[in-house]
Amino acid sequence: MFVLIRTLVYASLFVAFFLVFLPARVLAWAGVGAPTIIGPWQVVGAAFTVAGALLALACVLTFTFVGRGTPAPFDPPRRLVVRGPYRVIRNPMYVGAAIALLGAALFYGSWAMTSFALGFLVVCALFVRFYEEPTLRTMFGHEYAAYCAHVGGWWPRRRAPSACRS
Repeated sequence: MFVLIRTLVYASLFVAFFLVFLPARVLAWAGVGAPTIIGPWQVVGAAFTVAGALLALACVLTFTFVGRGTPAPFDPPRRLVVRGPYRVIRNPMYVGAAIALLGAALFYGSWAMTSFALGFLVVCALFVRFYEEPTLRTMFGHEYAAYCAHVGGWWPRRRAPSACRS
């Protein structure tokens, strides 16, 4: 139960900062307000935002109940998480958050928000490359290498598997 409480606190802080506060600042800086009419782009954007948020939520819950830890780097899962959305790609939480941000960009019709979403993905990719992957290799060794060999990092794998970066 304590791990669930920790996860809810950390995930709420992450969502509040990266997916609400910063995007609101980007929209305000760009002078973008709420759309005056709800058209097809707003509906598609809202659908993407909900889908991305649901994917991210599934990841958080998988970290909690399968990994027995949280998404926070300072309180990581105790077990390697390879179930749920992690069966398909290794970084679904970041992908879900980026989909939600891109949905907001569509909803608001904002190039500034699109740039923020793409910047978010670049920062996540660098974080994964230089912190997460080395840490997971150290923590889980051969188990992580086998996982990398079968599951793509950012896209589902359709070709012969290759190992994670060394």
